[in-house]
Amino acid sequence: MPIIPQSSYPNPPLFQFNGHVQTIAPSIFRKIEGVNYQRERLELPDGDFVDLDWLTNKADKADKLVVLTHGLEGDSGRHYIKGTAKLFFQHGWDAIAWNCRSCSGEMNRAFRLYNHGEIGDLHEVITHACRNKNYQRVVLVGYSMGGNITLKYLGTKGSALSDNIKAGLAFSAPTDLISSAKLLDEPRNWFYRQRFMKKLVLKMTQKAAAFPERIDMGRLKDVKKWQDFDDLFSAPVNGYRDALDFYEQGSAINYVAGTAVPVLICNAQNDPLLSAECAPKQLGKQHPLIFVETPARGGHVGFMVPNDEFTWAERRALAFCQAHS
Repeated sequence: MPIIPQSSYPNPPLFQFNGHVQTIAPSIFRKIEGVNYQRERLELPDGDFVDLDWLTNKADKADKLVVLTHGLEGDSGRHYIKGTAKLFFQHGWDAIAWNCRSCSGEMNRAFRLYNHGEIGDLHEVITHACRNKNYQRVVLVGYSMGGNITLKYLGTKGSALSDNIKAGLAFSAPTDLISSAKLLDEPRNWFYRQRFMKKLVLKMTQKAAAFPERIDMGRLKDVKKWQDFDDLFSAPVNGYRDALDFYEQGSAINYVAGTAVPVLICNAQNDPLLSAECAPKQLGKQHPLIFVETPARGGHVGFMVPNDEFTWAERRALAFCQAHS
């Protein structure tokens, strides 16, 4: 019964007095210095590409790799990705912080974008890394959307997963997409909704310019709630029938029970963007490899602690991977 009844997350900094501040403050103010990525472009089988940002130890001594997947409209430069990469690198791991299609500063070539349910690109990244270097231990760490992608990948692969992949972690993961979409429509989450929507509309506008016969930006006037946007834009661009089909196929909660390696699902109870359904405690009680941890505080991809360069989530990720790989 790998439910973790008492989280080790301590109190956040004093000024971070609620879940919104615990979410927003790190995003604005936290800076990670000394991370010098080496970028590689990975060409994909469908003619598109993703950009990989590497931290590699000297003389190719590292036999262990952490693969980092960012959140919605994030990238490898986000503080939580750089912080995790830096901490693992300091402890002898190589790191790949990969950028989902369209997230590396250059629009991708294909009509489709990235989405919460897309696991094929993650598989290509892992396969490429292991083809070029003989990593004996590979772990996957994802934040927010990246956590959902990580969990779906591990659950879908199941016993067919490569033997060198040892563990997976998901922090602040919207594993139940329909409940998360509804939360974005709540008045208290107006800030997040507007921020995400602005960025996604810009990308859809760019796609419409490249594929004018396939996207009608005039339909934006019909978007009244988040599900409308997914119905009219996200789903058709990414090959889903409609928003509900996207939510069903994209939600990791529907797949994670198939995992054959230990996974940690860690969502704060005061996360403004996640429902309780996103932390599957009942599944954790029944599944020997699914660990569920729900700190009382931490916000969404926050988890800062006073007087530490790294967040609790980053240190928790390293400790879990060291214990289970």
